[in-house]
Amino acid sequence: MRDPRMSAIAKGLKRRGRLMAQAVSPPRRTLDGIPTQRPVGPEQPFDGYVAPLAPRLVQSPVFVLSSVRSGSTLLRVLLNSHSCIRAPHEMHLRTVHVRMSREFTADAMKELALDKDELEHVLWDRVLHLELSRSGKDVIVDKTPPNTLMWPRLHRCWPEARFVLLLRHPGAVIQSLTSRRAEPDHDQIRGEVLGYAEKLEEARQQLPGAHVITYEDLTAEPEQVTRGLCEYLGVPWESGMLDYGTQDHGTFRPKLGDWSEEIRSGRIQAARQADPGAELPPRLAEIAKAWGYPV
Repeated sequence: MRDPRMSAIAKGLKRRGRLMAQAVSPPRRTLDGIPTQRPVGPEQPFDGYVAPLAPRLVQSPVFVLSSVRSGSTLLRVLLNSHSCIRAPHEMHLRTVHVRMSREFTADAMKELALDKDELEHVLWDRVLHLELSRSGKDVIVDKTPPNTLMWPRLHRCWPEARFVLLLRHPGAVIQSLTSRRAEPDHDQIRGEVLGYAEKLEEARQQLPGAHVITYEDLTAEPEQVTRGLCEYLGVPWESGMLDYGTQDHGTFRPKLGDWSEEIRSGRIQAARQADPGAELPPRLAEIAKAWGYPV
């Protein structure tokens, strides 16, 4: 008869070897290219199975696609001031993941017509539905800027999603990022802005039903722009949207949106314009021109 103590020791050594192998392996990457933490337990290797779309609790959520420093928090609080629209802080759904920690988990999920991506999509959908239910409103809007970098997956998750593209002159975005960083890396900032601009232009070309606005127009003609947004979202315009400072929009703090004095003021303030003498990298200049900005 096999000594149970030896069996336990063998299992322990096997587990230790597996954890050591995971410790020295590089971090896994998600579909949107963002590294995730290394799992504690084993992961079932992807076997090529792609699950069908599961039913959604929220059929047509709204996603604001924009670069950072493009006025998305202002747009959020204007929309959230509407009696039918819930626009909470940045939700960062792309960083919410599921992990299949046992060798049989993927098989079990496959029997339920689910894979890892679809499990995450179901979870994201539940989060939106929960927030919408709590608010008692009809439409939910997520304005997390990094969603722009993985918009195709959002479109795959919610085929009936609606998208609002919020553009701003890339030169102004560069200036805003530079002014907010203690020791700005100018090459890194230009690369970051270009990454957002490329994905926004991709969405502009490939999402013909998207509603496109600019930050400059939003601050200069807020009533006209919000009226167009309300028409796109299928809700009547409300004048109270422009007086967002009278309503509770939650905490303004880092990682969840803008927290500057401008947004805390409760007033729509004029957009800072790009320096007309600042030269843009060629590709950014090309995109800015395609968006109708003078270069």
